[in-house]
Amino acid sequence: MKHLFLVRHAKSSWADESLCDRERPLNARGESQLAPLGKALEAAGALHGEIYCSNATRALATLEGAMPEPVMPEHWHTQSELYTFDYRRLIAWLKEREEDSQVMLVGHNPALLELAQWLLKQPPEQLPTASFIHIRLSIKDWHQLDRGKGKLVALMTPQDYSYTHFQRKLKKKAKTAGDDPAKDIPEALHHQLNRLRQLERGVILGLDDEFLHQYRIAIRRSRAVAESVQEVAGDKALAKAVKSLKRHARATGPLRDLHVFLRDLPELCGDNSEIRTALQIWFEQEAANRHKKLVKRLQSKRYHDSMEHWLNLIESRKFQNLAETLRAKDIRKAVESRIKGFNKLTAELMHTSPDEDIHRLRKQLKRIRYLMELDSKTWKSELKTMKARQKLYGRFQDLHVQIELLDQFRKAAPEVLPAALDGILETLEECKADARKQILTLGGLDGAPL
Repeated sequence: MKHLFLVRHAKSSWADESLCDRERPLNARGESQLAPLGKALEAAGALHGEIYCSNATRALATLEGAMPEPVMPEHWHTQSELYTFDYRRLIAWLKEREEDSQVMLVGHNPALLELAQWLLKQPPEQLPTASFIHIRLSIKDWHQLDRGKGKLVALMTPQDYSYTHFQRKLKKKAKTAGDDPAKDIPEALHHQLNRLRQLERGVILGLDDEFLHQYRIAIRRSRAVAESVQEVAGDKALAKAVKSLKRHARATGPLRDLHVFLRDLPELCGDNSEIRTALQIWFEQEAANRHKKLVKRLQSKRYHDSMEHWLNLIESRKFQNLAETLRAKDIRKAVESRIKGFNKLTAELMHTSPDEDIHRLRKQLKRIRYLMELDSKTWKSELKTMKARQKLYGRFQDLHVQIELLDQFRKAAPEVLPAALDGILETLEECKADARKQILTLGGLDGAPL
């Protein structure tokens, strides 16, 4: 069995016309592709075998920039014959390999794509820059290479492993006036459902945490809009769909909490590399376990059936009729009712109140904001202040969760530097107390706009 990784160089520059093709460097986008490409190659196991690279500047820059850590010189080979656009030369070169069980080849199109098309019965149609193909070959020796002998294991493009590059390729959502619920609400829900479907692959691959963050935003926004429509219109038909969306959103929470914790870990630990390493190893394993559970959920029939049901619902004439019944005055009344409830809870909040009370207020804030967005033209200025306030409440919740996570770690590994843990926990408690103080100072929300 042989494994072949075909890696196309990152995006190159044509700015300097005086350079020959072999000397062209990477451009800014190509440079930005390197770190996520390296992470994807490492996750795919591409760096565990022999690595061969064209001697073109753009190919060498791709390999050097994508390496997560230095590769031993004996496993990294630069060869001029790999600077070719003819796949037949690559076939001849591969057949000369001897004991290599795995080969990673960094080169150029069209040679790489045409080689993959020669090896695979159902080949990909494209191989964009900074993309790679993993092919498994049921052969004992490389000289046995032949047409159709390969099986596609994976094809990864920058859109798959980097949210930044995924987002760059998306079409921008057309902006609505924000004053026609009958049109805006179904359009907004379709937009969020399309985002969910597009983001699912990135969430499942798990190579960029931002995919999960954006997935959570899309599914929670969908739920909030549906819940808001249900609240304003007084219709119970949406209750089942709202419950299902809430369940899907809740399933992503623990993994997202771990992502935030791991992101903040260097700052939390400061110069204490020993405690940082211990925490990182433990929580990365926790995140990996949570990710496996989430992937299983997203690939389940129950999940796909529920999302299909959601699509049918928002495309139904019944839902369209429901959206058409919404009026600005109805939305305003619902917002005023929510603000009244929020202000009542805020007035009861004290320095000694349990964290759950602030968490409840945070959820109320989100509901008020999403209600306002059903008629965003009316609530334009209020929405700006709502987002800033939500950020503060969200920070408080992050600190609460991080304290809980460290408590869990201390119970699971009590022998690991208890004094250092106590110091981190003390810092987090101080930050949380400060956030609580700011929240109490803010008080309630202003009423409806004039």
